[in-house]
Amino acid sequence: MKRFAAYDPPEYASWTADPGLVREFRERVDADPQRARVIRDLSEDRFLELYAGLVRNRLHDVALKRWVKSGTISKAWLGTGEEAATIGPVHALRRGGPDRDVVAPMIRNAGACHEMGMPVADMLRAYLGTDDSPSGGRDGHVGDLRHGVVAPISHVGDMVPVTAGVALTFRQRGEDRVALTWVGDGSTKTAAFHEGINLAGVWRLPAVVIIHNNGVALGSRPETGGIGSFAEWPRMYGVAGGTFDGNHVLDAYAATRIAVDRARAGDGVTLLVGETFRMGGHATHDEREARTLFDAATFAQWGRRDPVGLYEAWLEGEGIPRARLEEIEATVAAEVDAATEEALRSRDAAMPRGETVVEGVYA
Repeated sequence: MKRFAAYDPPEYASWTADPGLVREFRERVDADPQRARVIRDLSEDRFLELYAGLVRNRLHDVALKRWVKSGTISKAWLGTGEEAATIGPVHALRRGGPDRDVVAPMIRNAGACHEMGMPVADMLRAYLGTDDSPSGGRDGHVGDLRHGVVAPISHVGDMVPVTAGVALTFRQRGEDRVALTWVGDGSTKTAAFHEGINLAGVWRLPAVVIIHNNGVALGSRPETGGIGSFAEWPRMYGVAGGTFDGNHVLDAYAATRIAVDRARAGDGVTLLVGETFRMGGHATHDEREARTLFDAATFAQWGRRDPVGLYEAWLEGEGIPRARLEEIEATVAAEVDAATEEALRSRDAAMPRGETVVEGVYA
C-alpha cells in the first residue's frame, strides 16, 4: 500500500517485502493443521475483506497522525504495526445482525470499531469531541453498542470483567453469542484482569480474551515486571489458551476463530496471546521516547514485519492481481478521506451545548 513519509514509522516509508519473511508467512498458514483448515476455508472475498480491514485501520491512524501534525488535535493513540492482532480476531466474529457478537476494544484497537460496522467518521468525531460523536463529545474512547462495540475506559484491564459480564448475559439469555476483548501486556498486572479471567474461567463463559503482547507497558520494558511467559497463563486459570503471530492476520484470525467456535459450543473462555510490537510511543506525544527505550535494531526487525505489507505479498503469491489490491486500497482511502471531511464539518457545526454537561451523569 502507499507509504507516507510524514506519518508512517520510518521503517515503513520505503518498505519492500523480505522474501524470507514472506516465505515464513506462507509456511505459518499451513504450520498448524487445525488453523490451516480454518484459513483455507476462507473465500477470496473473505481474504480481501481482511485486507481492506488492515488498510482501513492503517489509514485511520494516518488520518489521526495528520491531524496531530496539523494541530487539529493534540495527540492520538495509534495501533500502527499491531493491526493484524485486531483485524484478524474481529473478522473471526459474527459482525452483523441482531445476534452479532460483542467486542470491548482498547483505544489502540480502533480497527475493531470500524470492522464491527461503526462509521469511521463517528470514530474521528470522538477525537474532536463533537456533539454527534458516539459519546456526545465526552470521551475519545470510542464505542457504540448499536454495532456491538463496548466503549473502553482509560483504566486499562477493566474491560476484562466487563467482557465477562457481557458473556454472562449471553449465557443467561440463552443467546448464541460471544464476547471478545483485548488487554495489553502491562494491563495484565491489574487486579481487574485476573478477576475477570478467573470469573470467566470458573463459569465457563462464552468469551475470548487476547493479551496484546506488544513489548512495552507505557514507558517500561516488559521484563521489569517479572511476568514470565504469557503462554503458561491459561493453565493458571484452567482455561483454553494459545498464542498467535500478532503481525500475521491469518494466524490471528484462525486462532481466534477456533476460540470463538469453542465458546459458542459452550466450552468456555479462551485466553490467547498475540505477539506483536508497537511501532511508536504510548501516544503520538512520546514517539521519540519510544525510540530511546528500544534500540534501532528492534524497530528495524519489527519494521520488516509490517502486517499490511506481508499480507499484501502473500495475497499476490496466492494469485491476487496487484491491480485488485490497489483498487481496494483506493476505495478504502476515499472512504477515510470522506470520513475525515465529514468529521471536520461536525467540528464546525456540531460542538456540544453547555447544558448537556450533566446528561448521562449518575450519583
